[in-house]
Amino acid sequence: MTRGVAIKAALLAGALLLHPSPAQADTLREAIAAAYATNPTLAEARARQEAREEQPKQARSQGRPTLSATANGGYDDLGYGSAGSADLRAALPIWTGGRVESAVRAATFDVAAGEENVRDSEAAMLERVVAAYADLLFAQEAVEVARIGIGRLDRQVDEAQSRFDMGEATRTDVAQLEAQRSSVVANLADAEAALASARAGYRAVVGQEPDELAANVPPPSLLPVDLASARTSAETANPRLLERLRIADASDARIDRARAEGAPSVDLAGAYGRGLRETGGDFRGYDSAASVGLTLRIPLLSGGLVASQVREAEATSRADRYAVEAAARETLRAVDTAWAALQAAGRREQASVDGLRAAQLALDGVRAEYEFGLRSTIDILLAEQSYRSAQLALARARSDLLIAEAALLRATGQLDRNAYF
Repeated sequence: MTRGVAIKAALLAGALLLHPSPAQADTLREAIAAAYATNPTLAEARARQEAREEQPKQARSQGRPTLSATANGGYDDLGYGSAGSADLRAALPIWTGGRVESAVRAATFDVAAGEENVRDSEAAMLERVVAAYADLLFAQEAVEVARIGIGRLDRQVDEAQSRFDMGEATRTDVAQLEAQRSSVVANLADAEAALASARAGYRAVVGQEPDELAANVPPPSLLPVDLASARTSAETANPRLLERLRIADASDARIDRARAEGAPSVDLAGAYGRGLRETGGDFRGYDSAASVGLTLRIPLLSGGLVASQVREAEATSRADRYAVEAAARETLRAVDTAWAALQAAGRREQASVDGLRAAQLALDGVRAEYEFGLRSTIDILLAEQSYRSAQLALARARSDLLIAEAALLRATGQLDRNAYF
């Protein structure tokens, strides 16, 4: 095998290490699907939203007719004996002074805010899934790098020992290689501990035991092409910002609800009843009675309660509008930060690819020169260490790129289950 062919083969081996075959490997899409099916935090957010969606129905019920039935019975010792009565009562609000309409609007905006909260919970969960996937992917590759490095050093130790036995190397050469092997063994122990921790984090958010992960993750199709489009997307789709907007709208509706407490109201009410009495063993029924009429309520004096409630609602509305402005600023900050992180991660990945290629060429060159006695054992050890560092740098850069992509998608409001499908 010529030296050029050997270099190409080594580069291919390094590429296969950092991009293992996806066969029988868990993909990011599978991890997302599993998290959607089992994540309790997301399930909690959905259940709370289901409860919140009942509020508009409850508010509308205040303007709808009601019907109730009552019955009572008793006994007295004054000679009247047992007696009882039953009646039906119906009521229909005709004019509520805006109470029902404003309450429905406030509840509807609360539901809309809740929908955005569920979206944000979903995005937060997906960001944790991507981070757990990226951390576990790096941990798996770090363990593999250390194991392959130990295998190579084992062969080099055996080779150095053989050369020492033949008088072509010194005991120092063997000791240097053995010391380097011990250092990589320690690195493997740390990597395996980090792998166990990463597996636990993955299991907590995804809800299943991880297998080997597929390193090839296609970039999300919804990533913005530039910072301007990222900002525009965030202003229209960021769930935290939209949630604050809907909360502010609900606060405005509650101002009208507070003012409506000082407005008159009109109800149509009706009743029908019948009584029965037992005296001396005989039951006597009374004639049934029915009534229908209008009830007008006009608040004349509330002791300042209505005015205070209005001022409270207005202050709350102002606070929520300030919260909208703060959320808008935070959204743009998150977008700018995520965009910068993504650009840096992309450049770091490219630099790591170039660094790994250069480290591979340097290692092959040192090995060839060592065979001719032009390089020392120290040179080989340094080249091996540089190569392993380049492998880990590339693995970390690719993990960081996944995390940065997810952060930008979340900031722009595009991180949902379709982002990676």
